[in-house]
Amino acid sequence: MDTRFRWKVAQFAELEWWKNYLKEKEVTDYTKYKIAYWEGILKECSPELTVNDNISILDAGCGPAGIFMVCTKQQVVAIDPLLNEYEKNIPHYRKEAYPNVTFVNSSIEDFSSNIQFDIVFCMNAINHVNNIDDAYEVLCNLVKPGGKLVLTIDAHNYSIFKSIFKLIPGDVLHPHQFDIDDYDMFLTKRHFKVEKQQLIKKEFFFNHYLQIASKPL
Repeated sequence: MDTRFRWKVAQFAELEWWKNYLKEKEVTDYTKYKIAYWEGILKECSPELTVNDNISILDAGCGPAGIFMVCTKQQVVAIDPLLNEYEKNIPHYRKEAYPNVTFVNSSIEDFSSNIQFDIVFCMNAINHVNNIDDAYEVLCNLVKPGGKLVLTIDAHNYSIFKSIFKLIPGDVLHPHQFDIDDYDMFLTKRHFKVEKQQLIKKEFFFNHYLQIASKPL
């Protein structure tokens, strides 16, 4: 299947998923839940990652409730190609609640910046992109020398299902199908050092991993 078409289908499905998932969730309760979730993820990042005050952060593929929610003392840019749709359709996305965040409606591949960032987060978003190699190139270029790239990813456990899902859209939300070694390769071929690779959630088809990689000085 053509990757551009598959990405468009995935973007449509992503918006519908969020609308259905959040329609019965009260805004304040969900916000509290999501803040606690992100605080837990940041604890998992320790000691390889410390999020100090007054640093620059990119939340790439932020969705309507990204890690920007707990980065309140930093200079944050949050990007997602569906932000305009979230603003129209999802009351849980309230950008006015985050005055330190600059929100940009953009895909990762199309985003450019005149600054680099101390930390680039890409949380459960990298296999939602259209061109994954271009997306990694953009993300890696946006990290300052000595900075960190932090990702959470769904990685295939079995090569047979990885091959099948590449041919047949059994996972409509994710246009790309890779295992953890593939994700390592995207980083190491760009000379990033993977400092942490931690299993967050184990499932049959996919495991959910946290990766922290550093850019050489």
